This record gives sequence, structure tokens and C-alpha cells, in this order.
Amino acid sequence: MEDPFLHLASLSSYIAQKFVQFIEDFICRDILGWSEYLVDFGGLFVNFTSDGGCRTVPEACSFPSRVSDTGTIFRFHTRRSSYVNDNLPVNSLLEIVRSNQSYGGFRLIFEGLMLPVYGLRFTWKLTLASWRCFISHVRCAFVQVQSIISRVRKTLRGSSDDIGWLQQAPEMAPVVDGSARFRELLQDIRNGQHTLPDSFVYLLIPGFFSNHGPLYFVSTKKFFSKMGLTCHIAKIHSEASVEQNAWELKQCIEELHWGSGKHVMLLGHSKGGVDAAAALSKYWYDLKDKVAGLAFVQSPYGGIPVASDILRDGQIADKETRRIMEFLLCKLIKGDIQALEDLTYEKRKEFLKNHKLPDGIPLISFHSEASIALNVIATMSHIAHAELPRLPLPGFGDNESENVIQAGCKVPVIVPVSAALALCALHLQLRYGEKSDGLVICRDAEVPGSVVVKPDIKLDHAWMVYSSWRKDPNEADASEMCEALLTMLVELGMKRKEVC
Repeated sequence: MEDPFLHLASLSSYIAQKFVQFIEDFICRDILGWSEYLVDFGGLFVNFTSDGGCRTVPEACSFPSRVSDTGTIFRFHTRRSSYVNDNLPVNSLLEIVRSNQSYGGFRLIFEGLMLPVYGLRFTWKLTLASWRCFISHVRCAFVQVQSIISRVRKTLRGSSDDIGWLQQAPEMAPVVDGSARFRELLQDIRNGQHTLPDSFVYLLIPGFFSNHGPLYFVSTKKFFSKMGLTCHIAKIHSEASVEQNAWELKQCIEELHWGSGKHVMLLGHSKGGVDAAAALSKYWYDLKDKVAGLAFVQSPYGGIPVASDILRDGQIADKETRRIMEFLLCKLIKGDIQALEDLTYEKRKEFLKNHKLPDGIPLISFHSEASIALNVIATMSHIAHAELPRLPLPGFGDNESENVIQAGCKVPVIVPVSAALALCALHLQLRYGEKSDGLVICRDAEVPGSVVVKPDIKLDHAWMVYSSWRKDPNEADASEMCEALLTMLVELGMKRKEVC
């Protein structure tokens, strides 16, 4: 049996040894860590003591970082306790490692000589970073200049590459000139020979801004009604999109056909011709037994440069211009910006690619050229009535007086439309070298596969639908021209039936 005193002595010795180890760790971590400094020079740690000397210390020792009084930053490390415990005796706590002053001084001199090299390397990196930043700014400025140049070129170029694209497309059918026959029919009508049959329903389709012109097609409808012909003006939203108006026209044609049992002859002016063509293209299966023909009157079938120049993306102030047009069309007129966008060359190309006019239907394309003479610019046209807001006037308790007040809200307005269209025609001729009626280029109004009619007099875009303030009795008016176009359309339909 072992002696318990021997176990007690061993335990006391073990406790004493751990206590001595704790004291050694405490002194090495705290006293040496704050009274002496180790500086890291490329893996060699130099210990600066209080008496001005220095000693090299192996990498295994590490002390906390310190900053010298002179502002130089050194890396200090805390000695690891395991290294101290394994290599230091209890009686030599302050003597950590043996120093080699000559070797440490050589390393200090070498590191001092390397400072200019480090400075040169830092200067090179700073110069390289500055150069890269300069090149980046130059590239950004170059891209911005290129973008501005591209916008300027696109703005100046305008619609030069799009005008007349219908004639340049190889898949489009050729047109036939029918101006001579039109002049013959117009002369017969002026001589009192009216051959337009009453076996059809004649539907007049108005164009852009027709909702704000109460006199739109009114004189033509009265002229046809006096001859005993069934004539209607399509009730569509003139500032709506082509898709919406095509659907409304489809329903209107079906109602007229079911109500009368007659085929419908269509005559569309400006955007009205585009809407009618869209109705036939999209719903021909439902309308092929109801429509007898379509006459385009100054219709931008291929597109209109005014709409493209206003809404073209990538030109100067394109976003601001679109916002202005959206405010005018959507807020003030209560229309749809899509109505104007559908008339751009880009949208027309896309639509005609997907929806072509059916074969076998008689088509007539009527386009004219506006006069740009100085006397025309000075003329005025009586085109519409303005609907003023209701005035809070007393009605005196009489229904008749209320009707008088409401009727007085509509007053005639003299608008210089002829002068404005003459200026637009002059602008299009100077910029693109193209003849137009003030809005529609003549080449863009020629529908492929149609009979083209060109009058021998110069007419602007609004002449065909609004009554002129000063009418020349020696010249045909808009109603007689519409009758000649529809008479010619009936003849084309009869000839096609004979061929078939």
C-alpha cells in the first residue's frame, strides 16, 4: 500500500509547478509585452530594449502591435505561451532569446535602402490607376459624343429612308393609273349625268380629329342624300387606335348590310382609309360577302412622315416630344397616342407584314398635291364649329330660352387650314423633296394593287372633307369628286365580275 504522504507530496509538487508556469506566462505576456518591442522586418523580429539595444527574436514569438513615437508603424506580436513554456526556464524570465546585434543592424540597413524602391512602386501604381481613370472618363465622353452625333444624324435624316417604301418592296403589287377615267366621270357628273347606283350602301369613314369637326363629310352626305342614295358617316373615335377602329368598322358594316340587305361601298379619308383597310385585312372572312370596294382618299397607307418625325426613338428630345404629344392627345383631346403611333412608318411596315389586303376587292387610291403659292398661304378656310362650354346664363324658366342658350354655345370659327397645310407641304418638299397634300406624301398614299387617281388641280389634305368658304363655281367640289371616285369603284367591281 502506497504511502499517502507520498501522494500528497506529488500533488503539492504538481500544483507548485503549475503555479510557476502561470507566473512565467503572466510575466512574458504582460511585462515583456509592454516593456519591450518586437519589429517585423521580412520575417525577422527585432526586439528594442529599454537600454537602447536590439535583439533578434524568432518568428515563433508574437507581440501586440504598437506605434512608435516618431509616427512609424511597426508590427508587434505577443509571445505564444507554448513557446515560452517549452524553451524558457523559470530563472531567466527577462532573457527571452539571444540577440545578434550585427545581423539585426544589417537587416535594418537593407530595409532602409529598399524604401525608395517601395516608393517607386507605389508611385507607379498610383500613376497607372490615374491613367486608367483618365482612359475610362475619355471612353465615357467618347460614347456620349457618339450618342449625340447619332441622335443629330437621325433627327436630320428623318424619314428619308422610309418614304416610298411601298414601291420599293418587291412583294407589293403594282398600281394602275386611272386619272384619265376619273376626269371623264367627273366631267359627266358636272354635266348632270349621275350614274351612281342605289343598290349599295355608301359608308364615309372620317379621319384624324373628325370628332372635333362637326362638318366633317357633312356636305358630301347631304349631296348623296339629295340623289336618293343611302349614305352614312361611320361613328368611330377618330383618335382611337387602328385596331379599335377596325373592330368598330367591322360591326358597323355588318349592321348596315343586315339592315339594308345591300353591299357596302367604303370611302375612307386620311386615317379613315387606314382603319377601313385594317378592318378588311383582319376580318375579311366575315366581311367578304358584305363589302363591294374601298376608295382611299389621301390616306397614309404606307405611313406619314409627320408622325414618324415626332415619335421616332433615338432622335434629339425624343422622350420630351412624346410626353408633349401624350399630353395633347390624351389629356386635352381625350384620345390615344397609339392612334398617331399607328401611322408611323415603323408601325405600318409591321402591320402590313402581318395583315395584307385581300385579293379580288376593288381598290382606288386618290392623292393630291397642295399648292405652296403665296396667295394660298394667305387664304382662310371655314372648316368647323367650336363647342364652347355652357354659360351660366339664366333661362327665365322657359324651355325655348334654354335651347337658345345651348345653341349659342356653337359659333363658327375661321381656321387657316389651307395656309397651315401649304406651309407643311413646303416643309416636306424642302426637306425630303417629295410632293404632298400637306400631310401625306403622294407615294405613300398609293396602295399596292389599286387604281391610282391624281387630280389635275392642286388640293390640300382638308379640301376633300370640309366645305370651302369661297367656292369657285367653275371647279368641281369635294362631293362631286367623291361621287366620281365611288362611280369608278362600281365600274371596277363590275369589270372584275365579268372577268371572273
